[in-house]
Amino acid sequence: MNMPEVLPLVLSLGAGAVLGMIYFGGLWHTVRKLAGTQKPVSTMLWSFAVRTGIVMTGFYFVMGGRWERLVAALLGFLLIREVLIRRIGARPVIQPTGAVHGNRGH
Repeated sequence: MNMPEVLPLVLSLGAGAVLGMIYFGGLWHTVRKLAGTQKPVSTMLWSFAVRTGIVMTGFYFVMGGRWERLVAALLGFLLIREVLIRRIGARPVIQPTGAVHGNRGH
């Protein structure tokens, strides 16, 4: 692979990372906002629809008809997910029974 072939893949990886920041940043914002909203289900659904629409549109344009670019973008997206999980850290989840379990975010 020469440089002209690698550059679009590197740019796709970066674009996927940006899309991951948009998606997971929006998710984080929504989760933090849920406690103060009167319509949490509506808020979750709208947030999901908007985030998914933005990311899917972004993947479509980044892909440009090339599956290799889509794979690179997906790797960037998943890389950001892992970075955020490690950075934010696992938060304990209180089960309905009152038991506390660690949660890695999956």
